[in-house]
Amino acid sequence: MSKKSAKELKELLFDKRENGVDFMSDEELEKCDGFCEGYKKFLFECKTEREVAAWAVKNAQAAGFKPFDERKSPLTAGEKVYYLNREKAIILCVKGKRPINEGVRISAAHIDSPRMDLKQRPVYEDGGLAYFKTHYYGGVKKYQWAAIPLSLHGRICKNDGSRIDICIGEKEGEPKFCITDILPHLAQEQYTRKPGELIKGEELNVVIGSRPFKDDAESEKVKLNILNLLYEKYGIVERDFLSAELELVPAFTVDDVGFDRSMIGGYGHDDRVCAYPAFEAILDIDDAPEYTAITVLTDKEEVGSDGNTGLNSSYMKYFIEDLARLEGFEGRDVLRNSKCLSADVNAAFDPTWASAFEKNNASMINCGVCVTKFTGSRGKSGTSDASAEFVSWVKTLLESNGVLWQSGELGKVDAGGGGTVAMFVANLDVDTIDVGVPVLSMHAPYETVGKIDVYMAYKAFLTFFTK
Repeated sequence: MSKKSAKELKELLFDKRENGVDFMSDEELEKCDGFCEGYKKFLFECKTEREVAAWAVKNAQAAGFKPFDERKSPLTAGEKVYYLNREKAIILCVKGKRPINEGVRISAAHIDSPRMDLKQRPVYEDGGLAYFKTHYYGGVKKYQWAAIPLSLHGRICKNDGSRIDICIGEKEGEPKFCITDILPHLAQEQYTRKPGELIKGEELNVVIGSRPFKDDAESEKVKLNILNLLYEKYGIVERDFLSAELELVPAFTVDDVGFDRSMIGGYGHDDRVCAYPAFEAILDIDDAPEYTAITVLTDKEEVGSDGNTGLNSSYMKYFIEDLARLEGFEGRDVLRNSKCLSADVNAAFDPTWASAFEKNNASMINCGVCVTKFTGSRGKSGTSDASAEFVSWVKTLLESNGVLWQSGELGKVDAGGGGTVAMFVANLDVDTIDVGVPVLSMHAPYETVGKIDVYMAYKAFLTFFTK
């Protein structure tokens, strides 16, 4: 064996991180940018889990998916079905050629994002202004939500059984809402607070009006005017807020970022930037795959995945048990042979905040989809920690099929951490690992991702389903 130069040895031995521009052809880069145009449209139109689920049903039906009926005969190879869970989560399935007991391929992403939920009795008046009281949802830096435009989304369920879906502040000419902040000239007391309390939870009050009802004999006339406007337009009264789910989200557009348009900025990348590629991947399965393919778009991840629309519940397990029963197997026969890509984001390395990262093990923008062996915090608390054997299987799958990928951890060991739905799927005896897109400014009202990473996520999920 001839002696190799240092350059040759480095090429052979080092794990070199590669930017997608160097990895992809011009043709594939063009395809990547085109794919991201569809994602941008989706991200702007779908800002809540209900809106994503409704969008998914519409597009799945157009692609030939039918509602799943567990009372019918077994699915045939190539058959496409979906299960909608309470209009907040959805499972899509394409039956594979192999018997179901040989396992299924699961891609699971969440479609909820941090936001401001309205309290059950939200409307009040103070100082000539009308407000909504809110209760923030998920992990947020509360100060980031002040002094930005907000839109109102959600559903009101009335006693007569009718439902009213609300979306105000997204279309041109519609009113928007905002949380006010104190001006710098009068912020001396605020500056003495801890950073996490610059704006406190009970100060996240949303301005919704300022004109009083024209009647000198009554008090709370601004509140009365607002409620009267809502009654005239929607037929609701204050008590109807008790049976409503109303959410305030950033009224931002979704934009190309950078002179080179290489990134996308918008609200809700975490985790719709993985939900969209996972959804599009299962729609793009042309023929019956070898193994049954399942995409799960789930709710409640940002608050621990609890509740009957989160993956810490049993709705996905029950769906797989129903598939198994139709073929004469037990659900556990399927689950123990299954594989899952938990489609969730990771924190992209940010040079401005480099001290929070261990750079050698951080994911980078536009260096490919990020494979995260474990999440959790500090001593790997709250993680499934994928086995070396499964990591090797995923690594080989991606590299053999032209998928640019990288590994990453969520910050320094003792810097904090976070969780995904991976452990809830793994707890069902399924080999599971996180695969997703690196995000800058994660959980902020305006997050940023790289277009190449979005496209590579799609390519990873499609490869997972079809190879």
